[in-house]
Amino acid sequence: MPHEEEILGKAYDARLMRRLVKYLQPYKWKVVLAIAITVVVSALGPLRPYLTMLAIDNYIAKGNFGGLTTIVAIIVATLVLQSLILYGQTLLTAWIGQQTVYDLRRELFAHLQQLSMRFFDRNPVGRLITRITNDVEVLNDLFSSGIIMIVADVFVIFWIFIFMFATSWKLSLVVLTVFPLLLIATSIFRKKARESYREVRRLLARVNSFLNEHVSGMITVQLFGAEAHTFREFDKINRATADANIRSVFYYAVFYPAVEFLSSIATALIVWYGGTLVLGDNKLALTAGVTVGTLVAFYQYSEQFFRPIRDLADKYNILQSAMAASERIFRLLDDDSILALPEQAVATGRLRGEIEFRNVWFAYNDEDYVLKDISFRVKPGQTVAFVGATGAGKSSITNLMTRLYEFQRGEILIDGIDIRSLDPQDLRRNTAIVLQDVFLFSADVATNISLGNEDISQEKVRNAAAFVGADNFISRLQNGFESQVMERGAILSVGEKQLISFARALAYDPSILILDEATSSIDTESEQMIQRAIEKLLVGRTSIVIAHRLSTIQKADNIIVMHHGEIREQGTHDELLRHGGIYRTLYELQYKEQEMAKAA
Repeated sequence: MPHEEEILGKAYDARLMRRLVKYLQPYKWKVVLAIAITVVVSALGPLRPYLTMLAIDNYIAKGNFGGLTTIVAIIVATLVLQSLILYGQTLLTAWIGQQTVYDLRRELFAHLQQLSMRFFDRNPVGRLITRITNDVEVLNDLFSSGIIMIVADVFVIFWIFIFMFATSWKLSLVVLTVFPLLLIATSIFRKKARESYREVRRLLARVNSFLNEHVSGMITVQLFGAEAHTFREFDKINRATADANIRSVFYYAVFYPAVEFLSSIATALIVWYGGTLVLGDNKLALTAGVTVGTLVAFYQYSEQFFRPIRDLADKYNILQSAMAASERIFRLLDDDSILALPEQAVATGRLRGEIEFRNVWFAYNDEDYVLKDISFRVKPGQTVAFVGATGAGKSSITNLMTRLYEFQRGEILIDGIDIRSLDPQDLRRNTAIVLQDVFLFSADVATNISLGNEDISQEKVRNAAAFVGADNFISRLQNGFESQVMERGAILSVGEKQLISFARALAYDPSILILDEATSSIDTESEQMIQRAIEKLLVGRTSIVIAHRLSTIQKADNIIVMHHGEIREQGTHDELLRHGGIYRTLYELQYKEQEMAKAA
């Protein structure tokens, strides 16, 4: 199956175009105005050869200097008028294009925010960014210059035909003798250009994929000395892409001169046939409607006639790109991986924090269950810890609690209410989670704590930071809470980022606090400080703690041991040690590791 970036689609798809036109609906009168302007301005170009004919035949030939001055003034006026109208048309079409692109990007981003985590699991981030940036920008070309200019070129050809046949139908037929050859050349060009464009798109997709993967993994490339091999691989793809682009340029290099050649043939035929009539028999020439002015006018018509033909070839590429881009965009917009919302959500304020899982089964893929018949209950204010090997299903429990994923069977209740009956926003407003891998945005420290929530004051941000001890290192930053943390918190250590994550959770004052291996990346000194803060924080709150270090959960009200997606043991720290099962084995292994580390 071809990669999504390689799919080209039709050059014109009526179904897709109907959907695209809907984005022009809010601006339909401006579109109508732009088309009306296009119809008018497209007539001004063909009007000038006609005026030239009148100037030669009616004024120059008869020595009428006053009339010649008038007709020249009219020609200049049409040029000025055309320039002014084109200026307004360019601004108007650019405005229409940017407004539709603005609306489309808003819709795309709003849709992305509603999609479930399953969608993001199967769609690379780079591809989604391409949808919102590159593909939407392609549609900007269609809306701002593609559609309107196609209409303009068609009307230019239409007006040229009108003026030519009104002037001399015999010379018009002479011009049309080259038309079949033009159609053949255009057909061959479209086919070859389409094939080369497909190849360029395929190779560009490979370049983007390669760069995305290897720039993200640059640390691995450098640590293992794989620069030379990586460069050679990139050079192969880069060379293939350059060659494909050169091949695509070849077809343009052949097509445009071919059109110019046909244009020259048409001009030569006009001069030969029209000149023969004028020189051979003046009476016959007049009967055929051919004069010296007519010859000059048709020479200009011939030049103007082939220019929009060349332009339409360029518009063909814009149209083809737009159809491919719109197909990918609408595929994203049509994705229904959206969290199912209740028809009438149960109203809730601040939750008490009672949690209950009843026979819950969950799989990320089909029926490959990572949670099997899970049942447990957490009373309000209790601290429950989950332990187990990697892949035991600990993090999946928190993913289901916050409705990042939907479970297949069973029930999950919060305060006795099925979470599927709650508004996800209400549920998450009462829940805060601290992850092992902390994500910080390119913003200042204060914004990374409040996440732009207007209900969280600066005072609350500072108090939360002080509560977890994050204010110690924040105060040492150059601009304190206004310091920019850069992308993903590049200027901060792992432990400092973790402290900001704790401050973020505290600032939101949740009923339910989830700590997903939150202290695994923090040094011993920071961990002791965090533990003291957590003990204060957990008072009056329900907490779910996923821990790798068993020393951090010894005071938990209940410890649940997971193994291969099932609950194997549960109880307090002392009870589980006395039980002598999986928990005791894990504890003894960690204790031995700590003793060996101390001895070392």
